[in-house]
Amino acid sequence: MQTHLPHLAMLGLALILGGCGDDQQASARTGSAASAATAAANGAVAESLPLGDQQDFEDASRGLIASQKPLKVTDANGRVLWNMEDYAFIEGDAPDSVNPSLWRQAKLNNINGLFEVTKGVYQLRGFDLANISLIQGKTGWILVDPLTTAPTARNALAFAREQLGDQKISAIIFTHSHIDHFGGIDGVLSDAEREHLQVIAPEGFMEEASSENILAGPTMQRRAQYMYGSRLPRSATGHVDTGLGKQQTFGGDIGILEPTEIVSKTGQRIDVDGVEMVFQYTPASEAPAEMTFYIPQYKAFCGAEVVSHTLHNLYTLRGAKVRDALKWSGYIDEAITLFGQDAEVYFGSHHWPVWGKERINSFLKSQRDTYKFIHDQTLRLANAGYTPKEISAELKLPSTLEKNFANRDYYGTVSHNAKAVYQAYFGWYDGNPANLNPLPPAEAGAAYVEAIGGADKVLGIAQQSYDKGQYRWTAELLNHLVFAQPDNQAARELLAKTYDQLGYQAESGPWRDVYLTGAYELRNGPPTKVISLGEIARLLEETPLPLFFASMAASLNGPRADGKQLLINFNFTDLKENHVLQVENAVLHHRIAAPVAGADATVNLTKPLFLKLVTGGAGLKDTLFSDELSIEGSRLSLLEFFQLLDKPQGNFNFNIIEP
Repeated sequence: MQTHLPHLAMLGLALILGGCGDDQQASARTGSAASAATAAANGAVAESLPLGDQQDFEDASRGLIASQKPLKVTDANGRVLWNMEDYAFIEGDAPDSVNPSLWRQAKLNNINGLFEVTKGVYQLRGFDLANISLIQGKTGWILVDPLTTAPTARNALAFAREQLGDQKISAIIFTHSHIDHFGGIDGVLSDAEREHLQVIAPEGFMEEASSENILAGPTMQRRAQYMYGSRLPRSATGHVDTGLGKQQTFGGDIGILEPTEIVSKTGQRIDVDGVEMVFQYTPASEAPAEMTFYIPQYKAFCGAEVVSHTLHNLYTLRGAKVRDALKWSGYIDEAITLFGQDAEVYFGSHHWPVWGKERINSFLKSQRDTYKFIHDQTLRLANAGYTPKEISAELKLPSTLEKNFANRDYYGTVSHNAKAVYQAYFGWYDGNPANLNPLPPAEAGAAYVEAIGGADKVLGIAQQSYDKGQYRWTAELLNHLVFAQPDNQAARELLAKTYDQLGYQAESGPWRDVYLTGAYELRNGPPTKVISLGEIARLLEETPLPLFFASMAASLNGPRADGKQLLINFNFTDLKENHVLQVENAVLHHRIAAPVAGADATVNLTKPLFLKLVTGGAGLKDTLFSDELSIEGSRLSLLEFFQLLDKPQGNFNFNIIEP
């Protein structure tokens, strides 16, 4: 019996890391040179900003104990998971093909090693996208945020022990539910350390850590390849930085650990291995489950990812629920009140610390006011009748905020964050009837091309626009032509060159990667690699079963299911838990209940076997005779049920820049 259960293996939970790198780079056609218009635009940026200000470079280098040379991590098969040597080209002045402000941020994120933040607090930076922080406890290290994967975390901690001594890990703090802050847990703990280990996390951590990307994972995974530039070469015409750090990690085992203590309110005090910490609960800010904390003993404030040396995302381009700008700003204001009068050093989950009460408060207030400004001014303009595109074009930070490098568009941008605020209040519709039910891209493209006078005419106009440096208009024109005629090579190449220029001018690392990945795929096609989720088996073990069945419901093919009625029991014998699945009205319903008598079929299996099926580690055909699985009732009905689920389409490497 062939089933589609492995469809669930493409949930994309860990693949938000940005994919597995390029499967075609050896023969890939690369980008074009920076145009004169791009060189001029980037030159104007350089003149408008105090790029010579060395304060951030002094802070990013302060307290350096040692750097690992080379900082390169491979798995057991020799696959490179992390390599800071890829970014050795980032030195000196920015080339014409990189926005000089982004180049500055990339140089700062290149500064890596083990650093002393203050007496008793250390950070490992540049060993992964995020930071590991080590706090001296009474009996060992309190470890904050163990990176993305076991290999990178293991390497970072081993390097710290070489420099600081071989102390045990006495406690773990997970600041929030994003995978680059918990996934490497299995690389930093021995079996002995797991016993009686103190593990602290915000309320909702386990649920959010395992579920954030389950339902929409395949789409997020594909879009993440664009956002993080995973297929791009590391070069002056390719990926240079995410703005938040160098890149997403490209593989390695991912785990998670159940918290022993939950932070559920602000002001909660916890003794962590002899060190008193005061926690601030900040849900629905940068992550659905997040917290910051203050250490009175060290006068140190950990801002997690609520504050960073970049404007962050209210909406992330890979796709996610819009974050609450007003709450986010409010949490930073609360942190100023709670900790701003005492803290002598700030450190975070990304980037470098800030020292001194005055500088810390200025940093926090600037971040606070940036999010509130975007929120309030978006609403002001919306209430005056402006649409999201108009607000995005109109809204600029005030001069007191925009010259502050920590508020620049390195990761999030004012442009797409303003649209996020609009979306949070008003949704996708801008009120214009023409946008209520527009043509889909391929139909609209064909109509535009015909109206303009044919493909050659469109190409001619686009070339003139390109030559004038009007790249946004050129992209809009050629996008219609490529959707109308995806095999038009002249259109594809000119659009690729246009995306090159837009990418080269982008201050945002994700914007650059999105444009350049679009150009890359116009020249080289979509990816073809099959991605396995075996590396996140431990994380999937903690994922609640209802989420898997919710994902299954999202893969039910409505037209095929029209008129079908089926009732299936999934009975997990090891958990003594039954899940009832019912198809009616082309909808798949799920509930935890006793097995329904007279169901079309009942599948008796264990959760470990189910997870093997989910991750593609086993097929139903191979396990029909296993002691862990049996089928009662109609096997034909069970087969019919699975045939109603969509098969993976090209491993979810669907087209984005063409139909």
